[in-house]
Amino acid sequence: MFKQTGVLLTLLLALPVASRAGEPVPPGPAPVIVAAPAKKTVVYVIPVQDEINRPILYILRRGLKEADQKADAVVLDMNTPGGALDVTFDIMEALGKFHGETLTYVNKEAMSAGAFISATTGEIWFTPDAVIGAAAPVSAEGKDIDTTMKQKITSYLKARVRAISEGKGYRGEVISAMIDSDYELKIGDKIIKPKGELLSLTATEANKTYGDPARALLGAGIAKNIDELLTKKYGAGNYVIRQFQVTWSEQLAQYLNAIAPVLLGLGLLALFIEFKTPGFGIFGIAGIVLLAVVFIGNYVAGFSGHEPLLIFALGLVMVVVELIFFPGVAVVAVAGLVLMLGSLVWAMADLWPGVPLTTAWSADAFAQPLQNLGLGLLIAVAMGLALARFLPKGWVWDKLILGSTIGGAAQIAGAGPGAGDVIATLVGQRGVAVTMLRPSGQVEVGGRRYEAKSEIGGIDTGEEVIVRGRTDFGLVVERTGL
Repeated sequence: MFKQTGVLLTLLLALPVASRAGEPVPPGPAPVIVAAPAKKTVVYVIPVQDEINRPILYILRRGLKEADQKADAVVLDMNTPGGALDVTFDIMEALGKFHGETLTYVNKEAMSAGAFISATTGEIWFTPDAVIGAAAPVSAEGKDIDTTMKQKITSYLKARVRAISEGKGYRGEVISAMIDSDYELKIGDKIIKPKGELLSLTATEANKTYGDPARALLGAGIAKNIDELLTKKYGAGNYVIRQFQVTWSEQLAQYLNAIAPVLLGLGLLALFIEFKTPGFGIFGIAGIVLLAVVFIGNYVAGFSGHEPLLIFALGLVMVVVELIFFPGVAVVAVAGLVLMLGSLVWAMADLWPGVPLTTAWSADAFAQPLQNLGLGLLIAVAMGLALARFLPKGWVWDKLILGSTIGGAAQIAGAGPGAGDVIATLVGQRGVAVTMLRPSGQVEVGGRRYEAKSEIGGIDTGEEVIVRGRTDFGLVVERTGL
């Protein structure tokens, strides 16, 4: 009873006390609402330094793909005198695939190709002493090009710039004035650039406003450094910077990808020789290493993801298993080689993460990889024919063990009409394996060596064999007692 009374009193004391005269109860303190901390904007800073060339493309592509998974915005830290036009277009295309916000920070200069790339991004910021402009097309040596060709290129560039500058103020007109000396840049009654010269702008000029309503000519602002830029844009403490690191391997990837068809050709030729020789040795290792180098080069360059790596590894395991444990079961090695080559084509294709396969897997994406593979196959065939033609004998060819194979073929196909009859008499005779047959090798029958192929499984050196038939390239044998 006392316990229940105490609880009731406690509840009554906790209630607001009304005045005797019926006056309203004064309100209590307002509840305190704690706001959830705002999510900070993650910003990737990617360097675009020096001349625009393939290594810059590799760096930018990998950075954008990585940022697409982890960041909200990308800032291009730019200081470039310009560079190759084809690489510039590739960079512009890659920027267009990024799903977040893009900014350019002109950290001293963005000339020629740098101006095109800057125009692709959402905003262009400047250091106080930065300059941008002079984007007229020139030859690879930096010289003026033919007038007709220059007009065609200029017209195309202006169209590209108009397409990427829609809804971005005066950007299309400004970049056009940087490309075409005959273009007059005029806003209202103010002539900013007359005909006969190319436009270049300082940071102050790029941020000067024109028109009604007033809009900046090209720039989004001026900042002494990237921290100040991001503070002005997102507010102090509202962003996190992730500085993209450039590795030495990305420089190496440029050269590896330039010679990718040659590496593919050498790798395929080495694997072919390995399949045609007994056992598993230096040629198999060399072929696998060369194909792996091609794969690694594309992985470092930012083309490939993890999926092609798994397919390549599976194909590699199948080839090694066939060569070492199940020689003669060609279907396993062939299937493995198909997987390896397929993964290489996949690795060389510039596929963007997160893009639906129906969109990413296009003919354009695989045109260059298939071209590289086709060229590699041509190189392998050409080099194989050259070896067969110019090194049929001698210690070099003997070291390859392939000379014995050609010799075996010549014993039958290249000899006179009677040679085939002599070889035919060997069917049913017994001999001994003088090399391993995995499935091909050499046997000795009647005191003479012949090229031979095991009909069933592998045969070790020294085992007795029996001749079951012949082909144009040697004898068909099997282990005695089978």
